[in-house]
Amino acid sequence: MEDARSFLLDMEKKEVFPDMVTYNTLIYAHCKEGNCEEAFELLNSMKAKGLVPGNVAYNSIINCLCKNGKVVEAKEILGEMTRIGLNPDTSTYNIFLGECCRKSSVRAAQQVFNEMLGHGIVPDLVSFSFLIGLFSRKGDIDQAFVYFRDMSNAGLAPDSVIYTMLIGGLCKNGNMLEALKLRDEMTEQGFLPDVVTYNTLLNGMCKEKRLSEADELFNEMVERGISPDYYTYTTLIHGYCRDGNADKAVDLFEMMIERNLKPDIVTYNTLIDGFCKEGNMEKANELWGDMISQGIFPNHISYSILINRLCSKGHVREALSLWDEMVKKGMEPNIVTFNSVIKGYCRLGNAEKADEFLNKMIEEGIIPDKITYNTLIHGLAREENMDGALAFVKKMENKGLIPDVVTYNILVHGFRVQGRMDEAIVMFRNMIEKDIKPDRSTYTSLINGYVSKDNVKEAFRLHDEMLRKGFVPNDYF
Repeated sequence: MEDARSFLLDMEKKEVFPDMVTYNTLIYAHCKEGNCEEAFELLNSMKAKGLVPGNVAYNSIINCLCKNGKVVEAKEILGEMTRIGLNPDTSTYNIFLGECCRKSSVRAAQQVFNEMLGHGIVPDLVSFSFLIGLFSRKGDIDQAFVYFRDMSNAGLAPDSVIYTMLIGGLCKNGNMLEALKLRDEMTEQGFLPDVVTYNTLLNGMCKEKRLSEADELFNEMVERGISPDYYTYTTLIHGYCRDGNADKAVDLFEMMIERNLKPDIVTYNTLIDGFCKEGNMEKANELWGDMISQGIFPNHISYSILINRLCSKGHVREALSLWDEMVKKGMEPNIVTFNSVIKGYCRLGNAEKADEFLNKMIEEGIIPDKITYNTLIHGLAREENMDGALAFVKKMENKGLIPDVVTYNILVHGFRVQGRMDEAIVMFRNMIEKDIKPDRSTYTSLINGYVSKDNVKEAFRLHDEMLRKGFVPNDYF
């Protein structure tokens, strides 16, 4: 931009004075580079020379300010614009609308849109695209379709981007049938689904665990000559790992490499986690080594995955060795990592050591969550230390965390195992008083407790109550 400034000075020396087009071009160029102050100086220079800036110059500066997070200043420029008799146009409002939508501010976006309509400014495809995208991302698909219909009524035809956003909103809500129908409508309107559309549908299918249909979509995509990209493979790999089919995920991983698409840390973490959950530590460790050999180094998520798996198997010493390695590499353990180790100690029947780790967690500035406390309460209940478990419930409440159905089920079960049915019922009543709804596990535990005490009458009473609440008994009674 130094060249542009020199060019302007050179023009003036030669008494060739820049006109509106020159100024607009320079202002736009500065704004494109994010140089709002320089653009504003040019605007003032323009006014000083008797030139009246138009919408193009003002819109450029407003856009620059919004992109730099200076929305207040942008609104001041909008005020100046109206004071000198310039009417903001569709582009002006789209700048503010786009900024609101990028920040996912629903109320602000609707205010801008309503103000736009109130001033008689006609929204264009960009305006509707911003709003449809915002509400689709938020999962408010009904409101997204309201704007879609408004757009159609205004004589504006949707494009492939708008269709894909709506498909994304339907997928987010798990409405895959409507998403596929919209994909078909999109095709009928002459817009061919692209890789983004297919990735959106695949993500929806995977979230709904409809993997066979995801496979069909993948094959359809390839048959139509649409090349799967990194996101296609990563989505499917995550879907199959989540479904407990890590072997199929590895097939996709290998296919991905064959197509010269480079896996990243997210891909490796997904696969390692998948094999860890299946208990195949050999394959998980093999992938760990392969990842490092490819120059992709484990991050805190990678370490947390392995630490969690080792702790769940009771291999706390090995987990702590990985913990130390992680810390030495400058990665700070997070709440998930701490919770894993606390769970590991509790599973070993060492709630005392788990409590020590809780204190270490607090010392390092990590605030325990409900999972932390429930894990310790469960550990103490397993050790038949119900007084200790209740003390931790108090600690939990003192920290502003409200015990949930999981907490109370642990307590009910803990008292029931010890044959302390009176106290188990007290816990049951406490949870109802606190508007925490008992679930099937709560009822099952109490029924089994009464059966073991030969109190069949009370067991059947709770059994009938359970059925009235819509819970189906399991095989334990």
